[in-house]
Amino acid sequence: MKFNSLRPVVLTLVAGISVSAAVTVSAAPSAPTAKPTIAKICTTCHKAEANAVRGYFDIVTFKAKTIQVKIDDAVEQFKFDEDEIKVVNGAGKTGDGEFLKDNLIKKGHEIKVEYVENNGVKNAVKLIEKPPVKIPAEMLMSTAEVEKLVALGPEKGKYFLYDSRPLPRFQQGSIPTAVNLPFPAFDKLADKLLPKDKSALVIFYCAGPSCNMSPGSADKAKKLGYTNLKVYKDGMPAWSTKNYGVLSTQFLKEAWIDKDIPHVLLDVRAAKDAAKGHIKGAVSFPAAKAAKLIKNLPPKDKKPPVMIYDGKDGVQAAKVAKQLVKAGYGNVMVVTGGYDAWQAAKFEVATGKLTTKAVYVPKPRPGEINLDEFKKYASELPANVMIIDARTAAEANKGMLKTAKLIPAEEIKDRLAEIPKDKLIVFYCNTGTIAEVAYNTLKGFGYTNVKFANAKVAFEKNGSYKITKE
Repeated sequence: MKFNSLRPVVLTLVAGISVSAAVTVSAAPSAPTAKPTIAKICTTCHKAEANAVRGYFDIVTFKAKTIQVKIDDAVEQFKFDEDEIKVVNGAGKTGDGEFLKDNLIKKGHEIKVEYVENNGVKNAVKLIEKPPVKIPAEMLMSTAEVEKLVALGPEKGKYFLYDSRPLPRFQQGSIPTAVNLPFPAFDKLADKLLPKDKSALVIFYCAGPSCNMSPGSADKAKKLGYTNLKVYKDGMPAWSTKNYGVLSTQFLKEAWIDKDIPHVLLDVRAAKDAAKGHIKGAVSFPAAKAAKLIKNLPPKDKKPPVMIYDGKDGVQAAKVAKQLVKAGYGNVMVVTGGYDAWQAAKFEVATGKLTTKAVYVPKPRPGEINLDEFKKYASELPANVMIIDARTAAEANKGMLKTAKLIPAEEIKDRLAEIPKDKLIVFYCNTGTIAEVAYNTLKGFGYTNVKFANAKVAFEKNGSYKITKE
């Protein structure tokens, strides 16, 4: 099997403050709609269980005593008692709510929450952080080892590298030379994609230490008779912090541009060449000036996905990609085939001078209100809008918006009669976190016209305030 060192193999699958406000009595709240209890990707290894959910850790607020979990596009919330909840971290250590404070789980990490339901409220009794998958030491490969092989390429390195993640993840970017063999479709595709030589070096990787897909793929391959199996358990997250990834022009279009997912696209050809024809939305970033132009990129702490392309061979794009990775950018991809491949595919082409200033605005979280709109409501409240301060009374006593009504997030369930359904409801807090929790809580009771301010709102002693977004 012959590979180009920068070309991903494309596989298509089928498959205490007093606030005066008029009280509006609303109709009885609707029953919460049915939600999924297990993330789709978790179903590859687990089944749905009663009184338990599996998904991704999103938010924990000790003020509102709420844990928020994302299950694909849905959100589930759980109340918890710090003294009663049992927390198990990834290392297997256990504790209560105080333990959770000291062992905060990373946003987006897989977790399981077991709960009991009383009077319509789900109370978390156990939170389990998904631990790293146990893999025999002799099967493990380090980032450095994978780097050496990828630098050689499959022919000289004599290896076969497989990405076990689902196709949509592979489309967003992969390790150079990798072929997509999704774990959920392994049984159907193994015969077509695995090497005929069962003694060949076969390497699997996926989404990191706690992901079961690459170890699971290795187990399946072993049962098929393969004898030289390795697992790069740190996977794509570790690779991306030290190296660039790759994606095809088709994947750039389908997985990023068509889906309107925010990213930074850099054309590293000479400015005069780029002006003759380029991918719409690209920023001029000539390779010869890359070291100076880095200052024009969005800050690396914003974690912008950066895609880089040149004319055809990827040499200049790879050079610039290495510079960005060295500068601390952690999600850098080279577009294989570059502009020539884009043009050959007859995708939309733009002409004229390109901007040299890259802009990256992360996609708003569901329910997030435009900051200018919120500022307008904060100064002058329309009759069809209600702003709710979701903080505690103690916090609000230090200052709050004059146009807002105080209903702490933890009191929403008991104060639904004060929240009209015929108005736009907008929540805010100090940072946006509790406001988002309050937003999802109210949505769970059937309210549809709800938003929240994902921003910092800081109050001064003189009554003035500042609204900013990081």
